[in-house]
Amino acid sequence: MSDDRENGQQSRLLNGTHTVIRRVHSAWSNFIDFLGRDNVLEVAVGLMIASSFTAVVNSLVSDVLLPPISLLPFMSHRNLPEKFWVLRKGPHGDEGYNTLNQAAEDGAVTMAYGVFLDKIFTFLSLGIVLYAIAQIYGVLSKDSIIKNTVKCPYCRKSISEKAQRCVNCTSWVDGREDRETTALATQ
Repeated sequence: MSDDRENGQQSRLLNGTHTVIRRVHSAWSNFIDFLGRDNVLEVAVGLMIASSFTAVVNSLVSDVLLPPISLLPFMSHRNLPEKFWVLRKGPHGDEGYNTLNQAAEDGAVTMAYGVFLDKIFTFLSLGIVLYAIAQIYGVLSKDSIIKNTVKCPYCRKSISEKAQRCVNCTSWVDGREDRETTALATQ
């Protein structure tokens, strides 16, 4: 009787192992199919290019644009990311702090408004550069990346201005559903 029990346990283990192997193989093949799709590869390449582009724009803002801005009379002598207000001094804060790191090491509570302004300048610069690239692409290819949209008169969702039907509510944009039509011959 114990031999039957052991044989039953062994067969369940073997069946379970085969099931696990089949599921892992199926999941792996589905994953490979997913990675091989065209749009996934395009997104991956786009993300890599965007990461590099962001690094270039960050350098443009931090290394080229912000140093002249920090020379303005109301900006004192430090670079913009080093601008901060001391909200609460640390134990040795009576002498003042020259840098944000010095204040942090002393345990002071600071508001680093320069870092915030640096991020805003970076964001705006990135937006302007991307908009310029989109405009140049539109001029060169005769097809704009920036698509103009209008509101659907029925569902009020944004749709392409070239659309004949709304993708959301499927109504005709030209209003042909509002016109009275009849299948009967009129005399």
